[in-house]
Amino acid sequence: MPAANTGDEMTDRALDEDVETPPEGEEQAAPKSGGRRRLLIFGAAGLVLVVGSGSVLYYTGILNKLLGSHTTEAKVEAPPPKPDVFFDLPDLLVNLNSNGRRASFLKISVSLELEDQADVERLKAVMPRIIDNFQVYLRELRVEDLRGSSGIYRLREELLARVNAAAAPVKVKDVLFKEMLVQ
Repeated sequence: MPAANTGDEMTDRALDEDVETPPEGEEQAAPKSGGRRRLLIFGAAGLVLVVGSGSVLYYTGILNKLLGSHTTEAKVEAPPPKPDVFFDLPDLLVNLNSNGRRASFLKISVSLELEDQADVERLKAVMPRIIDNFQVYLRELRVEDLRGSSGIYRLREELLARVNAAAAPVKVKDVLFKEMLVQ
């Protein structure tokens, strides 16, 4: 006796019969066209990712550390810096420009920073000119001109310009205040 067909078996057969099976040559062609596009997209994305990561690692220097490559170039050592040369000026005592009857005085001790020890003798030769330039400038200052760090900065810059002008071939790097007293 033949087995009775149940509803499930009939649906399975109907589904199997409804599905058309393409010939074997067409079956392989259809997936390749969609697969090629995906393969190209994923390949390009992967290539961009690898190149981008490599360039970031190269420019940050991490790639050299990872690969262990060390440059064998001879390192040129910079010559040791010359020791700074300081030249102390004599203390200056000047009266400041004041509008009132009460006189104000400025006592200042200054040290000059030079580039070379040989400049000390040249600076001593023009010392009267330097002192004169400082005296003339300092006598025109008011007490208000010396207030705060900005006033001291302006004073330093002005004295540096005047000492470099007075000792023309000699290059003074900086003017350093050792003592400043306003009374």
